[in-house]
Amino acid sequence: MGGRTTGFRPAATKIAPGALPLWIMLVPQAMKRTALTALALAGLAAAQPAHLGGIRQLTNGGENAEAYWSPDGRRLIFQTTRPPYDCDQIFIMNADGSNQHLVSTGKGRTTCAYFLKDNKHIIYASTHLAAEACPANPDRSKGYVWGIFAGYDIFLASDTGRIEKRLTDAPGYDAEGTVNWKTGNILYTSLASGDLDLWTMRSDGSHKRQITKTLGYDGGGVFSRDGTRIVWRANYPRTPADVDRYKTLLAANLTAPMKMEIMVADADGANPKAITNFGCASFAPTFTPDGKQILFSSNKQDCDSRHFELYLINVDGTGLQQVTNYGGFTSFPEFSPDGKTLVFCSDLRAKTQYEFNIFTANWN
Repeated sequence: MGGRTTGFRPAATKIAPGALPLWIMLVPQAMKRTALTALALAGLAAAQPAHLGGIRQLTNGGENAEAYWSPDGRRLIFQTTRPPYDCDQIFIMNADGSNQHLVSTGKGRTTCAYFLKDNKHIIYASTHLAAEACPANPDRSKGYVWGIFAGYDIFLASDTGRIEKRLTDAPGYDAEGTVNWKTGNILYTSLASGDLDLWTMRSDGSHKRQITKTLGYDGGGVFSRDGTRIVWRANYPRTPADVDRYKTLLAANLTAPMKMEIMVADADGANPKAITNFGCASFAPTFTPDGKQILFSSNKQDCDSRHFELYLINVDGTGLQQVTNYGGFTSFPEFSPDGKTLVFCSDLRAKTQYEFNIFTANWN
């Protein structure tokens, strides 16, 4: 579910094609994360936001992100780039960080994994059928662009890693899948319509339905717990020049979502509404357990920076609150099934460039 934003620059050092997960492109690559943040240096107690307590770091080193809970709250599924893999693969671990192990094929690039409601099956997107090697990162000569790899399809697998079914087979990008455990429906982003739209399907891949139709990128969608609403990030080109560029890039399996806002709608896509208007990069939204608020990541305080914090907002767009103030990149929040614990990704306490870890904290 990796989003993209504005003002980021290519790395000063050479990085092997395919080496960086797509979501890391949110971080300005000319800036290095080689030491603790100022807040971390001051001590975790000083940095601890009012909403969060008892922070725990579950991974140590590498590029870890998009961790999501199992229905019983005992495990987390996440994507990681770590040896011996050259690009993101899907791992499962216990909620305390123990027993981290591979559940994807180890081939191609993967993204956006989620447990099904039976607690025994997972979905994730992978390019392994298109090629066993990692797909190359996009050509930055075209500007700040994100590769919409045509080889991505969504797969159903057991929680032990056995692939049981390919759920999507339309030409082009199919990824960013999430599951509503009450209804069993999957929400995902697909290029099947010729545009990057949100679609729904059942857990067996049947009853596919396009639910957004505005020209532009719709992605990173999740359901409310009761299955009645959805929230996602969107980037809609407005001027003729923007539309032209969007279509040209899309024809080359690229996109440049430089500005993203948070959208909410009914579960079938009706009554869509933007609840942010920051003109920055807002992404990775998730509903609070009661469905009344949205927790998301944004660099709204400095649109051209790599400084992403978590924010809380009412579903009608009122009552904005800043939740974290870690001074780096913090994103991909999700509440545990019992609503008591938050999991998120952050470079808090990172010691090297492109180190991102998974954390949990008590939600107050």
